[in-house]
Amino acid sequence: MKLKQFLKPRILILIFVILLSILIINPNLNPEGVAIRGVETNSSAAFAGISSNSDVLPTDREIIREINNQEIINLEDYSNILDSIENGDALHITTDKSDYSLLKTANLGLTVSEIADSNIIKGLELQGGTRVLLEPDQPLSNKEISEMIQVMENRFNVYGLSDITIKQADDLLGNKFIIVEIAGATKEEVENLVSEQGVFEAKIGDDVVFEGGNKDVPFVCRGDGTCSGIRACNQVESGYQCRFEFSIKLSESAAKKHAEVTSELDINYSTSGTSYLSKPLDLYLDNNLVDSLNIGSDLKGQEARDISISGPGFGNTEQEALDNALDQMNHLQTVLITGSLPVKLNIVQTDSISPVLGKAFLKNIFLVALLSILAVALVIFIRYRKLKIAVPIIIVSASEILIILGLAALIRYNLDLAAIAGIIATVGTGVDHQIVIADEVLSKKESYYNWKDKMKKAFFIIMIAYATTVAAMIPLLKAGAGLLTGFAFVTIAGVTIGVFITRPAFGAIIKILLQEN
Repeated sequence: MKLKQFLKPRILILIFVILLSILIINPNLNPEGVAIRGVETNSSAAFAGISSNSDVLPTDREIIREINNQEIINLEDYSNILDSIENGDALHITTDKSDYSLLKTANLGLTVSEIADSNIIKGLELQGGTRVLLEPDQPLSNKEISEMIQVMENRFNVYGLSDITIKQADDLLGNKFIIVEIAGATKEEVENLVSEQGVFEAKIGDDVVFEGGNKDVPFVCRGDGTCSGIRACNQVESGYQCRFEFSIKLSESAAKKHAEVTSELDINYSTSGTSYLSKPLDLYLDNNLVDSLNIGSDLKGQEARDISISGPGFGNTEQEALDNALDQMNHLQTVLITGSLPVKLNIVQTDSISPVLGKAFLKNIFLVALLSILAVALVIFIRYRKLKIAVPIIIVSASEILIILGLAALIRYNLDLAAIAGIIATVGTGVDHQIVIADEVLSKKESYYNWKDKMKKAFFIIMIAYATTVAAMIPLLKAGAGLLTGFAFVTIAGVTIGVFITRPAFGAIIKILLQEN
């Protein structure tokens, strides 16, 4: 049997698609270093010129190779080297793309991870993280949902979080939901970022001077110890209190509003001789008073652009108070940077999976897949007693999995358990279709049919089964508020790839191997 017999158009198309899929998946067999997943807005890393990698393929992320000329092999090296450098010391970071110099701070604003072993984006169940199903508390249009998702993405970007999926989902009754999936984030972190509307208002009396968002607050100091940080920690009756402070810049319109309101205030004098305006600047977050700041008399009627925002954090111990103050500061900074959500979101369901459990899922999936392929190979061999049929079925089935993974990597689709179930369903359907082709070719009861007629009959059966499968999957695209979308989408994509790429190639291969003319 000559190799050129296999150079048929259908077989060549299959080979081309397989090679293209491998190229897209881009497996990385020797990862060294750590990948930059995200960079917090206005952080030390951001000021140094390090950019977020959230919009690139996993294998295209910038990789940290060295810190202060010390080689980075894995996350442990990265953590140990950073811990050995004192805050305020110079930090020189070498990546595969550039060199950066900055000062070491308590929070560099960098989020790093292990280097991706391929461009396949693993879903929540495979790498750990949190999924939250949210429902707006009032009906919204698709445009309003899109605006809501944009604000949420801004919030996550401010925190330097990547590997985030935020998508709209509708159920069969027309109810609209938002699904948020974040790899590596805890349940509490996600809930804090998405459950609160984040309406920030700075008031003097009943007058709103400025609100959160870029319109009134174009700059918020974040991650720079000179204008943002914890300024004092003291023991109080109930435990400890730490006070945070950070600087912001107001827009021209907000500064004019400040001048207009303060020009009408009186000046009060304290016993120490310090003078303040008669009304403080009250900070409200979601209608809750965060803090009240006295306004110096020198700001009366002034278009103040530089403002210091402060607030307290409490705890039973000094460390708890410090952590609480940092959390409060980060949350307030985030709202000031991103603005408020258009409406409040209600948490319908929350799922959280640890990274360790995610790795166990992945290991078990590979094991089950291997056992399944071996079981299918054994059954097919027992059925036909011919390696010329059994081997091509297994090879073509494996190629279907590879092509589906390549498609998922191309469109950056998260492979969760539902999607993997779709792959399994696709492989099962593919094996069934290939058996139909093999049975038709080997059928002796209808030997008066020639090869072409047998293939036409086989593909007629396959196309009917294909149409039935697609029709059954379409309702699942919206069932369960979108949680079954992965299963339906991957199944439809998989059987489509099979019908138009792998099944025709299998037919051509079987014809050559069985020496049909």
